[in-house]
Amino acid sequence: MTFLQKYGVLAACVLLALIVGAAGIAKLMGVPMVHQSFAIVGLPSWFGYFIGAAEVAGAVGLFIPALSRLAAAGLAIIGAGAVYFHMMHTPISQAVPAIIVLVLALVLAIKKRSITA
Repeated sequence: MTFLQKYGVLAACVLLALIVGAAGIAKLMGVPMVHQSFAIVGLPSWFGYFIGAAEVAGAVGLFIPALSRLAAAGLAIIGAGAVYFHMMHTPISQAVPAIIVLVLALVLAIKKRSITA
């Protein structure tokens, strides 16, 4: 792996971890604005806390070599759910952060796979 690839993957990990880590902490703290989306689609209130815990765990997992690929894949699933929610229930412009999370997580899941292969 070249120098640019190595540090590009690291930068993507840091960016993704900051985004989903902050969102996860907000959910775990019970910030009403981040929990509204779960109520809109009829999910129970505990599900927001579950997703928050998964986001924080995924953000940490990105930096554990044995778990980084799995963490990125899990965050891609969460990102896909967020994209779907925003496409269905909000103006399309509000889906942009979720799309960025999804793309970053997919790229990392693929890059982490090629690094270990």
